[in-house]
Order: sequence, then structure tokens, then C-alpha cells
Amino acid sequence: MTRRALIVDDHRLFAEAVALILERLGFDVSSVVDAQEATVQVSATRPSLIVIDIGLPGEDGLSLGRRLLEEDGDLTVIAVTAADDPGLATTCLQAGFQGFVTKDTSVPRFERAVRAALDGQAVIPKRLIPSMGGADRGIAGSADLLARHLTPREREVLSLLVAGANGKEIASRLVISANTVRTHVQSILTKLQVHSRLEAAAFAVHQGLIDRPPTLGGPSSPSGEGEASSRIERSA
Repeated sequence: MTRRALIVDDHRLFAEAVALILERLGFDVSSVVDAQEATVQVSATRPSLIVIDIGLPGEDGLSLGRRLLEEDGDLTVIAVTAADDPGLATTCLQAGFQGFVTKDTSVPRFERAVRAALDGQAVIPKRLIPSMGGADRGIAGSADLLARHLTPREREVLSLLVAGANGKEIASRLVISANTVRTHVQSILTKLQVHSRLEAAAFAVHQGLIDRPPTLGGPSSPSGEGEASSRIERSA
């Protein structure tokens, strides 16, 4: 079955660049310049992915995306914008957008963001997270937008990372293979938009994603991961 994508952006050069990325991901891509044309095109082609510029002429991209999602909750909608605005990012995600990407994002990062959004992950520039949410939501609410996609098993693995466990200890504790542990860890890094186990553990502690990490028995991890985790907890 052909996968269809729609780009809604009045900056044609940017739209053409995005189209090349989406075509590389296997999409049949069409492009329009405003909300009115987008409404017609959605009815005609039924795309599964829509990339919308927030700063559209006429009806803005946020309003358009919200309306389209109300009509079809299965759509994957990604906002693109030149505005580095944490409040706008939060509003988009609350409206049901799967991602919020700024236009200064590199091509490889944009492609990864699209892949992650299609995989059901909430995509937000990591630099915006500490400032997202305002007084009503707070930082914890912004972090939850990322963490809500963790599976129960991934939360168990993350909890053990916070406790200082290395891969071998996690495998033994959860009775799974080392390869399965690596798969879970990679998924956690992708979903939390971090780059290392230590960074994932720090994120979890600072944002309150783990209520109480388990106590590990036996000697400390020879890799030093336990010591690193202890430093995280003291600095939280």
C-alpha cells in the first residue's frame, strides 16, 4: 500500500527539501501552500503523515493541524516552524501533534524525527524541554510528553539504569538476554531524546520519572556506572 504524505508550507524551497526526505522514507508526497488547499488535498489523497508550517498565511498551522486531527485521530502530524518557542511546542503536543521541529534542524536530525514520530514517539527539540509547559504544566509535564511512550519493560530498564546497573546486571535482574537489554536501552535513548545511559538516568531522576529505583545487591558495577548514578542522585 502506498504511503502518502502532505507538506503544508508556503516556503517552496523548504517544502521541496522536506519532500526529498519523505520520498526517501518511501512516501508519495504532495505539497500545498495554505490551509484551504490542505483541506482539499487531505480529502483527495488521505495522507497518513502531514508536515505543517505553523506560520501559514490565513488559517495558521496550529489551527489547521488541530482541525485535521479532530477529523482523523490516526493522522501523524508534525509541526515545523522558525520559532524556537517552548510554549508553542507544548500547545502543539497538547493539540495532538506528534512532533515539533524547528526549521534550523539538520537533514539527518529531521529524518530521525520523522521516523520517531511515525513510530509513535513524541518529538521535541531537547533544548526546549526545560522551558516547556509554563506555570500550568511545569517541567515534569513536558518530560512526560516524552516518557509516556516508554513501555512497562523499558521503565523497568530505566529504573535499573538509575540504580546504577550495567547491562549484565539488568539482564540478570530481568531474566532477559544482553542483546534484549541493548535493544531496550536504545529505545529508551530514542524516546527520551538523549544520547547515553548516564544522560537517560539523569533525565529520569531530574524529571521524577522513576519513583524509587530498586536496590541492587552484590558488588558495585565494575564499569563505574553505579558510581555515576550515585552522583546523579546526589545532584538531583
